[in-house]
Amino acid sequence: MTVTSAVYSFAGFMILLSLALAHFAGTVDLTTASWLWLTAFVGANLFQLGFTGFCPAAKIFKAIGLKDGNSSCCG
Repeated sequence: MTVTSAVYSFAGFMILLSLALAHFAGTVDLTTASWLWLTAFVGANLFQLGFTGFCPAAKIFKAIGLKDGNSSCCG
């Protein structure tokens, strides 16, 4: 595991942990439909990105024509 993938995994874990702690403390009700599910989705994607290297957003951005950062002329 690289430092970058570890950072992605850690960020995703912290997002999911904060949502879980808020839910179990009674601050947030995740059993109802809310925008917090978007936060959970982003956290889960970051977490899995750290382990698998697959990013759905990157696939979409490449499909619409954005260039990969590795091919930058400023590199």
